[in-house]
Amino acid sequence: MKSDGLQNPRPSGRGVVKIGAYPVVRRLTRRLEALERGVEQFGAGDLGHRVDAAGQDEVAAVAVSFNRAAQRIEDLVGSNRALLANASHELRSPLARLKMALAMMEGAPPAQRSALRHEIDCDIRELDGLVEEVLLASRLDAQGALRVESVDLLGLLAEEAARVGAAADGEPVLVQAEERLLRRALRNLLENARRYGGDEVEAQVHAIGADEVEVQVCDRGPGVPEAYREQVFEPFFRLPGHAERAGGVGLGLSLVRQIAQRHGGSVRCFAREGGGSCFAIRLPCGAGRALAAPPGAPGPHSG
Repeated sequence: MKSDGLQNPRPSGRGVVKIGAYPVVRRLTRRLEALERGVEQFGAGDLGHRVDAAGQDEVAAVAVSFNRAAQRIEDLVGSNRALLANASHELRSPLARLKMALAMMEGAPPAQRSALRHEIDCDIRELDGLVEEVLLASRLDAQGALRVESVDLLGLLAEEAARVGAAADGEPVLVQAEERLLRRALRNLLENARRYGGDEVEAQVHAIGADEVEVQVCDRGPGVPEAYREQVFEPFFRLPGHAERAGGVGLGLSLVRQIAQRHGGSVRCFAREGGGSCFAIRLPCGAGRALAAPPGAPGPHSG
């Protein structure tokens, strides 16, 4: 029997590859489409949305990176919202006092006017301090890489200690840090110690092995109860019984922690032997490397 010339076509080698690759490609495109939908959902305002990061391929790696970035963005937005809400609350008190003082100025006797002017000056300084610290906190959240340089930690501490009449000594150490931020952290600790800790304020720098350096600022105040030693670093937190008019806006120690963490370090509060509190900033080698003192380096400083 003769064939009529019609035969079942056989797929070519290239066709076989296409058929075999189709399930893999389709699975890949589905995952890319799911990733795209997730990105669009996040971009539409659902900051808590995360994409499926299962797998070991390039798509999974992109998904992991996206989830990490999304978490960072969500944390920043949440932090800014909380900061704005707390700052708005803190602004009300000095503004209310300003309004009252201005209303009382008219018709007040000269002696009372002088007291009211002093009150107005104090409230304006409080507002200035609050705005400055809120702006710094926002910049720390948004700031990229630190502008690090070699900083004489003991020298910096001695300068800031002299501003508040405190003593400063310890080991001459160089650290790699952003000098402006590190100065602000030390200033906040020293001013906090002077405000709440009385006249006996002492500061010291010492190395912790070969890998870390620590600055301690200690006072002889009433101390921080153990239950509050972590909370004191939260924004706008005040210890019970510490009225607003005692000074400060509740951001100083929070900024200290942010600055320490930006340098890869930490800050802690602990009881001082004999009474009072100590606050310690510790910097690791990774961001604030302790270096040997150069030849001719000055000895301990005092305020």
